[in-house]
Amino acid sequence: MNPILFGLLAGLLFGAADVALMLPMDFPDKKTALLGAFLSRFAIGFLIPLVKLPISPWLIGALVGLLVSLPDAVITKAYAPILASGLIGGLAIGWAAGRWAG
Repeated sequence: MNPILFGLLAGLLFGAADVALMLPMDFPDKKTALLGAFLSRFAIGFLIPLVKLPISPWLIGALVGLLVSLPDAVITKAYAPILASGLIGGLAIGWAAGRWAG
């Protein structure tokens, strides 16, 4: 599959999944929190198949997932859930990109 198309699909799916996990939570400005989370996760999904480094695709996914998640984790001080989500999602998308994003 084309890496850009794969990235768009992965970003949409990862963003939607993260928003779905956050829906039951309470935030002072819920709409902004959900939009920010969606955009962050969309960026992870979109970027992973486009990044080319001399390491395995799942490591690229882990690296991109952690790097894109760090600002959100620092701002919210919710390090564990945000970094874990970015790492796990990044690993999965990186693995899938290695298999199907040619």
